[in-house]
Amino acid sequence: MEERQCSRREAELYIEGGFVSVDGKLVEEAGARVAPDQQIAIAENATLLEIVPVTILLHKPAGAAQPLHLLKEETLTRSSPGQRFLKRHITGQEQMVPLDTKAGGLVVFTQDFRVNRKLSEESLEQEIIVEVSGAIIEGGLQQLNQINGKVSWQNETRLRFAMKNAKLGLIEKLCKEVGLTVVSMKRIRVGRISMASLPSGEWRYLQGYERF
Repeated sequence: MEERQCSRREAELYIEGGFVSVDGKLVEEAGARVAPDQQIAIAENATLLEIVPVTILLHKPAGAAQPLHLLKEETLTRSSPGQRFLKRHITGQEQMVPLDTKAGGLVVFTQDFRVNRKLSEESLEQEIIVEVSGAIIEGGLQQLNQINGKVSWQNETRLRFAMKNAKLGLIEKLCKEVGLTVVSMKRIRVGRISMASLPSGEWRYLQGYERF
């Protein structure tokens, strides 16, 4: 770009970094066409530094089979502060610690190899609230607590599972073995990261000070 006297590759980096606008509208595609009468502007804070990979926390609605499709600018939550949205933040995202399709709650996506490695190699505790129906067998709660975690009643129909290695289908299987039928499940925490007040269907960025 003539404004910064930069090379073609540097111009592409400015665009990918979300620092270029045309007639006041952000442009993130390097091949976008610009008319001769349109005004190109580069942000004052534009930098050629590498775009930092991001990790995303989504409150997945129960039944959402393709949660990646929910990661859009319009579903970025307004309930908490976060960094500026870039389309590049959505590409290359990998879903970690899978959640059953019919379950809702906290889902983690990341581009960051360090987060990927931690969630892949370390068995982090997950906290899952499970609504159940039916009558539990005698000694059923003790049987549930033989897993690698802790299970407790929150009320007459709701169990709290705090467990590691929560593989897909495991909780439903464990409940069935003690006479209970799972009505719904919601994961509210992975490691030290909780879903908190994140609205259903919305997402936010993992902040730099947060650790799993």
